[in-house]
Amino acid sequence: MFTLPNIITIGRVLLIPVVAFLLLDHDYTLAFAVFVVAAVGDWVDGFIARRFNQMSQLGAVLDPVADKMTMMIVAILMAAQGLLPIWLAVVIVMRDAVIVAGAVAYRFVIGRIEMAPTRLSKANTFLEFGVISLVMAQAAQLVEADAWLMPLFILVFTSVLVSGVHYVWIWRRKAVEEGQRD
Repeated sequence: MFTLPNIITIGRVLLIPVVAFLLLDHDYTLAFAVFVVAAVGDWVDGFIARRFNQMSQLGAVLDPVADKMTMMIVAILMAAQGLLPIWLAVVIVMRDAVIVAGAVAYRFVIGRIEMAPTRLSKANTFLEFGVISLVMAQAAQLVEADAWLMPLFILVFTSVLVSGVHYVWIWRRKAVEEGQRD
């Protein structure tokens, strides 16, 4: 349970209220720094877990929860402050809510669930973290990205939709296969 990847993931969870507070306080420079630490931590915990065979059931559940909680809270707060379009925040939150609801339903209806992010989901998470970081950096006046934001928002929107539909398709197929075995 207390592997280095799990400790890093727990640290990422503990950074969520810090980023939220900093966003609410309009301290975008520090919010950007803490958010980037959390994003890098996401990559580091996964790398260490795979490289040193420290994967665990706790990590398999906690890592995506940390990602989803971070994205949902940050997207909502940034949309409320006019930094992200509301339509983008809604689709980010809805995708994650559908995935969580689907996992819970699968667990209760089918049984044991093994969490395994797809490559498409990993790419989506990378895009979300990247674009959110860019928006925070712009809010902190560290970069000027106005010309890039709308195309990036559309790219993230598309990625969120495609990866969300992909998850629904995968888990529906698994549920059907499990139902046919019974």
